[in-house]
Amino acid sequence: MALWHDRAGRVSGLKIATLVAVTVPALMLAADALLGGLGARPYDEAIHRSGDWAIRILTVSLAVTPAIRILTYPRLISIRRMLGVGALAYLLLHVLLYIADQGFDLPKVGSEIVLRTYQTIGFAALLILAALGATSFDGMVRRLGRRWTQLHNLVYVAAALAAVHFFMQTKIQAYEASLIAGFLLTLGLYRLAAKRRLALTAPLVLAAIAVLGGLLTAGAEALWFWAGTSVPPLRVLEANLMLPDTIRPAWWVLAAGLAVACLPVLRRRIGTPARTPAERTA
Repeated sequence: MALWHDRAGRVSGLKIATLVAVTVPALMLAADALLGGLGARPYDEAIHRSGDWAIRILTVSLAVTPAIRILTYPRLISIRRMLGVGALAYLLLHVLLYIADQGFDLPKVGSEIVLRTYQTIGFAALLILAALGATSFDGMVRRLGRRWTQLHNLVYVAAALAAVHFFMQTKIQAYEASLIAGFLLTLGLYRLAAKRRLALTAPLVLAAIAVLGGLLTAGAEALWFWAGTSVPPLRVLEANLMLPDTIRPAWWVLAAGLAVACLPVLRRRIGTPARTPAERTA
């Protein structure tokens, strides 16, 4: 079955849009490589871009399940696997570009992974995602049964490791790393709320998650700067509250979370579209 077909063999506009969205960054990277648009250190730039897209797509893939519950839109499940495999593909590209930058000196690459903590953490995330990618096919789902769900819950561990790797790689330029960490923390809150059987279609529950996610983002950023630069955490927290010219990641996470809290209300006002029999049994 083609990537752009659903399980019934029909062309899926949702899957086509997802495939295009996942592929475009790679095409842009290839175009810049061919046209000399990667700057004075092309390998360095390509390594960073591929790694950035790996964690961005991984974060979006983790948002699929909460989105299904919040929007009660089961069709989104069809793109979760594609997003996960896309994240793995960019991570593999990230590693291959690094190996190429080291002149394909595998012993040197191995020693760097062992000796540099941030590379050890990143490699651990790669191993987990590779295992999940290898078991993402329908045959493996049937073969592993309940163990498949337990195994694939490790994606949250991989995401946490990837976020730490991102922080350590960016050092003090940690704006996007803080933003990604904030979104991952908020997604973790959605998962916790679902486990507690809280209604993810209740705007007040979603608004509370948005506020807590914003606070956790500010805390994560403050702790990182304190650990990495010895900047007092209170100074970073004050910067988050003062709303200077640069809007801090915590505010973006809060705004995104509050926007999500409005979605159930908008959906009820617009009306619920009819679902197919397959969706009603999903």
